[in-house]
Amino acid sequence: MQYKILVVEDEEFIRAGLQEYLEMEDYQVAVAGDGEEALQKADEFEPHLVLLDVMMPKKNGFDVCRILRKKYPSLVIIMLTAKGEESSKVMGLNIGADDYITKPFSTLELLARVNAFFRKLAMQMESSIFNGESAEFNGIRLDFKKYEATKNGELLDLNAREFQILHLFCKRSGEVISREDLIQLIDSSSNSRTIDNYIVKLRQKIEDDPENPRLILSIRGMGYKLDA
Repeated sequence: MQYKILVVEDEEFIRAGLQEYLEMEDYQVAVAGDGEEALQKADEFEPHLVLLDVMMPKKNGFDVCRILRKKYPSLVIIMLTAKGEESSKVMGLNIGADDYITKPFSTLELLARVNAFFRKLAMQMESSIFNGESAEFNGIRLDFKKYEATKNGELLDLNAREFQILHLFCKRSGEVISREDLIQLIDSSSNSRTIDNYIVKLRQKIEDDPENPRLILSIRGMGYKLDA
C-alpha cells in the first residue's frame, strides 16, 4: 500500500523540498500553499497524513486542523510550528493534531515521525475490525466512503453524525472514548446530554437489545467504548 501525504506549506522552497524528499521515500504526495487550498486538496486527494504549517494565508493551520479533524477523524495531522512557539504546539495538540515538529527541522527527524505513524497505522489495520474505509463486526458492515451500513444484510438508516461516531468507535475499538472527545468530534457547542442521546439512537439501530447493549458499552464516569 502506498500511503498518501498532503504537505501544506506557504513557503514554496520548503513545500517543494518536502514533496521531493517524501516522493523519494515512495510516498504519494500532494501539496497546498494556503489553508483554503489545503481543505480542497484534502477532499480530492484523501491523504492518510497531513503535514500542516501553522502560519498560512487565507486560513491558518489551526482552523484547517479543526475542520480536517471533524471531517476525517482517522487522519494523522502533524503540525509544523516555529521554534519557541510553545503555545502553538499546545493549541495544535488540543484541537486535534497528533504531533508537531518545530522549524527548522531535520528531514531525517520528519521522516522518522512520519514512518512511526504509518507503522502504527499498519499494525492497527492488521489487527482491527477497521481498515480505514470500512468496518465489519457482529453482522454489521459499515462503508465510510459510501456512507452505507447493513446489519445481517439489511440496510441500516444511519445519519452523518452516527457514521462519524461509529467511525471513531471503530478506529479506537476496545478503547474508552470520553464524552469530551465525542463532543469535539460532533460539535464543540454540544454537551454530554447531546452525546448520550446520540448513543441511545445508535443503540436502537445496531444493538439486538438496545436496553441491554453488548456493542456500545457505557463506562461509568469515563465515556463509551465499542466492544466488537
